[in-house]
Amino acid sequence: MAGRGDQSIDENVLKEYSRQIVDIAEKGCEVAVVIGGGNIFRGLSGIESGVERIKGDQMGMLATVINSLALESAIRFNGGKARVYTSIRMEPVGELYDRDKVLQELKTGSICLLAGGTGNPFFTTDTAAALRAVEIKADVLLKGTRVDGVYSADPEKDPSANKFDKITFGEVINQQLKVMDSTAFTMCRDNNMQIIVFDMNKKGNLIKVINGTITGTLIYN
Repeated sequence: MAGRGDQSIDENVLKEYSRQIVDIAEKGCEVAVVIGGGNIFRGLSGIESGVERIKGDQMGMLATVINSLALESAIRFNGGKARVYTSIRMEPVGELYDRDKVLQELKTGSICLLAGGTGNPFFTTDTAAALRAVEIKADVLLKGTRVDGVYSADPEKDPSANKFDKITFGEVINQQLKVMDSTAFTMCRDNNMQIIVFDMNKKGNLIKVINGTITGTLIYN
């Protein structure tokens, strides 16, 4: 959400993300979004400043709520319907997450923003995304990043790294590739939740993924 900056919310990124999300919702996709909060605060980095880990993670959860509220407003501005659900009670900021309510809301064409991580410290938003995807029985988990897929090495550091169009969970583990944290990755593998890693910052990429065009990497059992 910070774009090329390190902190805060980039207005242009927010507009572009919301437009892409509204586009796929208008095509009939049921869309639930789990967003991180690292542009505002990262729990682990806070430890270096003397913040207790649990408190830092709680601050990070609140950061994801701020991002979700911003995205909700941008989606509505672009003509979409959206609602924020939080993992911890904080009405009227957002409604407490309830799987059945989310499923009903998705059927109405509303985009559900699932904020607050899992509601527990020591779990990343990757794990929250995996958990929610499994809970709502999503068809696929889309992981939007700043790189266009899974590589044999970090492409930002190693220009000779090879990109995979498809790769199995087992191959990712054997090659020790960094896709998600281990808890999130294991949950997806054990529940047969396919993952597509793609570059969310490239305009039009999300709709390409929805249309079946390979723009990133598919991870499967």
